[in-house]
Amino acid sequence: MKITTEAANMRNLRNADVATSHMNQLQKLRRVIACGLFCLIGLLLPVSVWAEGVGTITHLGGTIRVTRADGTSKILSVKSEIREGDTLRTEKNTFARIKFVDGGEVVLRPETVFKVDAYSYQAVPTPEHKDNVLFGLVKGGMRSVTGLLGKRSPDAFKMNTATATIGIRGTHFGVLMCNNDCGNIPTATGHALANGMYTDTAQGTVVVSNAGGSVVSTAGTFTYTPDAGTAPKMVPPSEGVQVTMPPSISNNKGNGGGMGKSDSNSCTVN
Repeated sequence: MKITTEAANMRNLRNADVATSHMNQLQKLRRVIACGLFCLIGLLLPVSVWAEGVGTITHLGGTIRVTRADGTSKILSVKSEIREGDTLRTEKNTFARIKFVDGGEVVLRPETVFKVDAYSYQAVPTPEHKDNVLFGLVKGGMRSVTGLLGKRSPDAFKMNTATATIGIRGTHFGVLMCNNDCGNIPTATGHALANGMYTDTAQGTVVVSNAGGSVVSTAGTFTYTPDAGTAPKMVPPSEGVQVTMPPSISNNKGNGGGMGKSDSNSCTVN
């Protein structure tokens, strides 16, 4: 009986060892599978999930908020990173200047909503790479100076608004969207600006297009687009809107630590 009991105990020990070995192997297999799935998901996820910075805030006076592509939101500061998929919102009395990695710059007026819908750029492009910039101006106003991307691939740069799409040819331009919110902007006639989109071109060429048609605006000219179904039109300088910025943000002096407020009009009509 004693021998039988010892034999049984030995079998139980061997079975326990085998079970432990199987468990260890199963855990290793699970780790391998988990690692493989993680890598596979990383390959399948959109690039924006692993988004790297495409720009930086260089000058800021006031408060600017960002909503990331993943839905998270926070307040930004000077030297904050801008990413593909970001939606930026400037508050009242806030101006913000952003420099993108290709050297292009955007300056946002107060109470502006601006989107970086797409941004693909390589300093030394590969055969597989395609330049692509798609901005969106939801409301408010801004100025844009295109960088290397806009100069080498002008057809790859587009800006969407509610009334029209803007294309460029290596340029510097301003855009203002009015939707019952431009009453505080002074005009030559003293009348409030009508709703719609206004552009002014300082350098290069801007093409403004919508379902109604398109116009080409060269340096020193102005356009007005009342709505998405009405063709954009050229307007004389006396009716044009030039989006201007405080000197503290429009020049390159200082370290970008903050531009403060300006007593000058932030947007004027010539």
